[in-house]
Amino acid sequence: MFEKNIEISYLLDYYGDVLTEKQKDAIDLYYNEDLSLAEIAEHAEITRQGVRDAIKRGEEILIELEAKLGFLKKLAEFREAFEIINECANNVKFSKNNVNFYKILDENVDLIIDVTQKIIIE
Repeated sequence: MFEKNIEISYLLDYYGDVLTEKQKDAIDLYYNEDLSLAEIAEHAEITRQGVRDAIKRGEEILIELEAKLGFLKKLAEFREAFEIINECANNVKFSKNNVNFYKILDENVDLIIDVTQKIIIE
């Protein structure tokens, strides 16, 4: 048995349409429905080895696509940037009555600019 890589489930959401139906179904059942290879084989009416081969080949395709296109990586970068921007906005919002408001505002604006520049440049 091979170890499950949870990232494959996410990759399936992004790139699953490029797989064959057999590969897509096998990966979906294995990762998202947590079925065993034997259960999938019975469902698909193929051998356990056939299921394993379909999953392994599908995983290779998904990983290769992510390496070339990087959508999942970019999404993670956007999420991280939005979390920082949200935190900066809250810092400014809740420091309105602070004596150092303009300093806090300036620091948070600089951080937002840094975060967005990194995304734009990449």
